Amino acid sequence: MNPGNYADKKKFETHEYTDESYAEELKRIREKFTPLVLLCKEKKRAMRIGTNHGSLSDRIMSRYGDSPLGMVESALEFVQICEDNNYFDLIISMKSSNAQVMVQAYRLLVAKMLERGKIYPLHLGVTEAGDGEDGRIKSAVGIGTLLEDGIGDTIRVSLTEEPEFEIPVAKKLAERYKNRPYHFDIAPIDFDLPYNPFEYARRKTKPILNIGDHHVPVIVSDLSQLNEIKPANLFAYGYIYNIVDDKWTIKDQAVDYLYTGNIIPEFELPGTLGVIVEHEVWKNQNQVYPVFEIDDFIESENRSEVINFVRVDAGELENFHRIKTISDEPVVLVLRSDNTHCAAEMRRFFAELMHRGIDLPVIIQNSYKDFDNETFQLYSATDFGTLLIDGMGDGICIRTKNCSTPQLTTSTGFGILQATRTRISKTEYISCPSCGRTLFDLQETTAKIRAKTNHLKGLKIGIMGCIVNGPGEMADADYGYVGVGKGKINLYKEKTVVRKNVSEDEAVQALIDLIKEHGDWVEEI
Repeated sequence: MNPGNYADKKKFETHEYTDESYAEELKRIREKFTPLVLLCKEKKRAMRIGTNHGSLSDRIMSRYGDSPLGMVESALEFVQICEDNNYFDLIISMKSSNAQVMVQAYRLLVAKMLERGKIYPLHLGVTEAGDGEDGRIKSAVGIGTLLEDGIGDTIRVSLTEEPEFEIPVAKKLAERYKNRPYHFDIAPIDFDLPYNPFEYARRKTKPILNIGDHHVPVIVSDLSQLNEIKPANLFAYGYIYNIVDDKWTIKDQAVDYLYTGNIIPEFELPGTLGVIVEHEVWKNQNQVYPVFEIDDFIESENRSEVINFVRVDAGELENFHRIKTISDEPVVLVLRSDNTHCAAEMRRFFAELMHRGIDLPVIIQNSYKDFDNETFQLYSATDFGTLLIDGMGDGICIRTKNCSTPQLTTSTGFGILQATRTRISKTEYISCPSCGRTLFDLQETTAKIRAKTNHLKGLKIGIMGCIVNGPGEMADADYGYVGVGKGKINLYKEKTVVRKNVSEDEAVQALIDLIKEHGDWVEEI
């Protein structure tokens, strides 16, 4: 039962409510909803109260806005009616296509349930996650972050693919937590939590070169396994060297730093790329910077005046007195963890940094080995996404062994930043899974739209199979493509329908024309 669609209206209209008029609306909903509650109670049927970010009613939007709090209050209004009728066989969900909003809503719901003294099981899902790599990464960022928190009892992965492809993804996400109770101990926090888990705010840091402060999170790629670094090696990391023109072409998804171990490249680097090498081989030269263990940095006189990378272990909180001594230096910490519950241990480390007022930027580093590609993406999206959702981390470094490829590792890193809304490098597609109401081939249409628009960096396009949920589910999108009848499409600019009953044969081109009309189109290079 979706509170936004049950006895409420969704017309994107704003209303002014007094406390009295709002109470009257709740009375109307109670009268409409109570018969269903009593029927479920009589027949011993369970009910899922599922709030969806995209279908919040005009009433809720008018009072609480387009917010996680609005999602929670929408569900609890209906929960209260159930409780007043002594009906408690409930499970609750807080779905959104925005993983950040989804995580905040579930956390806030748990807090509210604890305050009320009644705890219900939770069903997790990132709705309209999309297809392929994007759908899997976004699902893992949302669902995985909550599973890391110990929140969630059932899950649904929503992909714009054949339904049977959803179950293996959900199973991999869930099965990872069978062994979670056996992680290394993590020190408890004995001070007030220095960040708000219900609102996104990036941890404040000082800028070191292009890392920290207002800069988007950087991506560091690991080439240390190579015995020689050539220009061609940089192709997988977003840099293409043209021998004829002697120029570099830089893609939208070009990494910011390469860790090359003990090798300093002997060719001229692209201007936007930095190289990190072990401090023993480092020499003071442009675009090349040293990395140290913390004790080596403290003892070394051979430091960069621009930027130094210093490795620290998340579980070794006794290192903080050393970190404090270097907090005025041009240092970026590289945070690593061997704990099977690495994200929780790292979050504990960040909390300590914030509590002590240490504002050094931090690169989060995790290593993965012997996984298939899908498992690698799901696990890495969970581990990094858990921290980035909370505003922790000024960059990521994904290291792999016997899994993934350089191209896949690069695209995964950028996909994680995109899914957490911390760095936008491509078009985002909000597309629903196939269902009985879908009025066109959703997968084929999504592929056609993606092929024509995937160069529109930062644009959000909603692709919805039906008019029932479409306009609400894609409320976060810049443009929408929604099925309204067999062979007929409505096109939206944000929440407003601007073209109705467009023939399906013409609709993709009409969508492109609409994007051009509003000045958001750029030609593909």
